[in-house]
Amino acid sequence: MSATWYECKVKYRKLDEASGMLKVKTEPFLVDAVSYTEAESRITEEMSAYLSDSEEIKITNIKVANYAEIHPFENSDRWFKSRVSLIAFDEESGKERKTNMYLLVQANDVKEAYENTLVVMKDTMGDYTIPAISESPIMDVFPYFSGEEDELERLEKFTALKDAVPVKNEMDEDLEMADVLSGEEE
Repeated sequence: MSATWYECKVKYRKLDEASGMLKVKTEPFLVDAVSYTEAESRITEEMSAYLSDSEEIKITNIKVANYAEIHPFENSDRWFKSRVSLIAFDEESGKERKTNMYLLVQANDVKEAYENTLVVMKDTMGDYTIPAISESPIMDVFPYFSGEEDELERLEKFTALKDAVPVKNEMDEDLEMADVLSGEEE
């Protein structure tokens, strides 16, 4: 059974890191649910973990999202929407047909999102192209797990990947200077 993802826009007070003040924000989140009612219930439950008891949320919109698959990746902090065009040859008309599907892939930038999309699609038997990748406004993804034992492992793996902190690659200035100097000698 495939998942139905609902995009829920939630209005709530959030601490602004730049000013240190609480500001009202409206941000989209993704939940896996079987109906709009369950999506509303689940997003309310998931968001309560981020808010204090006195704070409230307002759900301003719920709509069915058009994502075929959601793929979290370790050490990534943003979500990207990848459009993948599956190419099929129509023998009757002799023409190629393209069918688009959308993947939500976690990455740190567009280049990494492209590479992660290639990783996801590596076992695909048919031909495909990746005509577009754009940063998604989605703040977080909340998949549904029933609590059965095998699903607990999937939940832990999904959560670990989703919540992994990005690794910052810092430049060693001494090594960089040595590299520049050795390049000038040649």
